[in-house]
Amino acid sequence: MTQVDVLLGLQWGDEGKGKIVDVLSPQYDLIARFQGGPNAGHTLEFDGKKFVLNTIPSGIFNEKTMNLIGNGVVIDPIILKRELDNLKAAGHDPVAKGKLVIARKAHLILPTHQLLDAANEQKMGKDKIGSTLKGIGPTYMDKTGRNGLRIGDTTLPDFKDRYNKLVEKHKEILSHYDFEYDLTEKEAAFFEAIEFIKSIPHVDSEHFVNAYLKEGKTVLAEGAQGTLLDVDFGSYPFVTSSNTTTAGACTGLGIAPNKIGHVFGIFKAYCTRVGGGPFPTELENEIGETLRQVGHEFGATTGRARRCGWIDLPALKYAIMLNGVTELIMMKADVLDGFDTIYACTHYEHNGETIDYMPYDIISVKPTPVLKAIEGWKTDVTKVSKVEEIPAKLSEYIAFLEKELEVPVKYLSVGPDRVQTLELN
Repeated sequence: MTQVDVLLGLQWGDEGKGKIVDVLSPQYDLIARFQGGPNAGHTLEFDGKKFVLNTIPSGIFNEKTMNLIGNGVVIDPIILKRELDNLKAAGHDPVAKGKLVIARKAHLILPTHQLLDAANEQKMGKDKIGSTLKGIGPTYMDKTGRNGLRIGDTTLPDFKDRYNKLVEKHKEILSHYDFEYDLTEKEAAFFEAIEFIKSIPHVDSEHFVNAYLKEGKTVLAEGAQGTLLDVDFGSYPFVTSSNTTTAGACTGLGIAPNKIGHVFGIFKAYCTRVGGGPFPTELENEIGETLRQVGHEFGATTGRARRCGWIDLPALKYAIMLNGVTELIMMKADVLDGFDTIYACTHYEHNGETIDYMPYDIISVKPTPVLKAIEGWKTDVTKVSKVEEIPAKLSEYIAFLEKELEVPVKYLSVGPDRVQTLELN
């Protein structure tokens, strides 16, 4: 029996997971998203075109690969329909080709979930989490509160009654906020999208994935967001509402831990974060702005400017440990092309100690990063197409990271296009 390989982010999201899944997808029979929702923005570029996927797995452009939206994902029918409509208009129709299925146990995002999200952020004011306002948190709250609606419910004769019951509960909660809303337009679009989604095959993801494994087929689990946003192990409470780690692939697809194979951990050559929360290596200066502009660090889903800083090795070591990472993938090396000197955070000064791990509290007691200066390569690497062409100083940076992190760097990305990806070993 084969195993499920897992690909996930090791920082605060936006590491470039979509591009790498697209690059690797020809090696796999099935790509399966296992958590998160349309708060994801997986950007893929090829043949001069750019695509942003929110819910659909990033293997969708490979003709032979099946794609599964797993039970751990929360689905906004309106956004999913729009996503598929846009793909169809661009000449890619995974539904018509039979290359997309949805887990029956995946939970639905209702229009009122988005209202609750917005109302809560408005009430929190300056203390807000920095939600994408897609209704993700409230949907997961209903899931754990045993109130949620699932994809499989849409085919039941009393679905509308179930929907109305949950909406009434949401309206009662909203009545305690100073928040105005009108559901009419959104509800009409929601039920139109529900009818559309019924045309996509619904499967029991746990049986579906394990059948692939039993038949000796290859499976890649695709994560969203990043390890440091994990609801259990991230920078709580400034986190997402799901488990973004390897463990989330087990619960988000219905696979046993002993079925996990390779774990690909993706990180940027520097670091970014969107929304509120701690960020030890953040550069609130001209260097941070340079990283933002050169790296086009603006959210694919929200358009929000990302906070930028140097690479954080204590945080990466933490993420590698939690996920059992077997291979690393370094993204956006090209963004550092223009720097004479780059820096890596090797330790924190925290509560009077020098430590090389991420402590429990980095919010009320902010760690001070201990930075190591590294000579830059001062070379345009976007045209590099062979390992032999990699500048010596970039190779030295990669070797330094491999020594510090004790995991090999398998792939190097030197640009946004799928062809700008080098396999190192």
